[in-house]
Amino acid sequence: MRKIDDTLKKLFILCAMLCIGELKTQAEEFSIRIMSYNIYRGGTMRGEPLSQTAKVIQEAKADIVGLQEPKSPRGFTTERLANLLGWNHSANIRKGIILTPYEIVENFDGGIKVKLPSGQHAYVFSLHLPSNPYQPYQLLGIRPKWHKHWDTLFIKTEVEAIEAAQKARGGEISGLLSQIRDLPDKEASVFVVGDFNEPSHLDWTEEAALAGRHPMKVEYPNSKAMSKAGFADAYRTVYPDEMKNPGFTWSPMYKTDDPSTHHDRIDFVYFKGRGVKLAGAQIVGENKQNADIVVSPYPSDHRAVVAAFMLVNPTRPTEKRSR
Repeated sequence: MRKIDDTLKKLFILCAMLCIGELKTQAEEFSIRIMSYNIYRGGTMRGEPLSQTAKVIQEAKADIVGLQEPKSPRGFTTERLANLLGWNHSANIRKGIILTPYEIVENFDGGIKVKLPSGQHAYVFSLHLPSNPYQPYQLLGIRPKWHKHWDTLFIKTEVEAIEAAQKARGGEISGLLSQIRDLPDKEASVFVVGDFNEPSHLDWTEEAALAGRHPMKVEYPNSKAMSKAGFADAYRTVYPDEMKNPGFTWSPMYKTDDPSTHHDRIDFVYFKGRGVKLAGAQIVGENKQNADIVVSPYPSDHRAVVAAFMLVNPTRPTEKRSR
């Protein structure tokens, strides 16, 4: 009977140790939701109040949001939107706008260093890359309504599309990646979000071309540059099948068969860093057919993308004892 009691005692101690270890692991992880959201000319151009744009962010349960197009016809709405949320915003209200309830400890060109409640730090950059020339329209012979003086030549080949995309946006991507390489912490959590105004090579595949979704395969250069630099595309990592889960963010303002546009995924959340674990990704938009999180009426011409992460605190090195 005593042997049985000893065995049970050992099992109890083992279970307790395992539970403590599990709790410790959980305590070392911090969850965070990163969002990219083009709010469409200040967030009010579709006739909705700015509070509806704030509602999109709230419904997405975002913790850090990279904004694009914060300027309305009446001026920038960055500060008003931050006030509606009760959040902080990056120093430059015009470029690389980032909103968060967390402490911004440093501002960069187009980005911030943020201190999380866990004590960890993360870097976040927000991009809005040039929309003209837009290679899908060039390939499809579409003259966009918003460019009154469209003077860009139409193109016919993948090589031409790659060259045009590199010329239009490659410089900004190269500058951003150079800036990130110069960060002092080489293993830091880094997030790059934005309206890239360029599709991904992970979407314009041979399979998509054969199915008639896109006119041809295109190895778009700037998504490839992000991948080469060690960044992962959050949405396509969660949903690797581009045919089953297209994740279109452009555009909720157009019907799927509208010949004046081409539906695509051009808004991204990219991530890298030691201890960054992707937990999920969702599209935020106007209805259940096109979005995982629905807000109606939807105030923007871009659907948003939000990704959930777990940030793991690095194990502290054991202190050396004095001899």
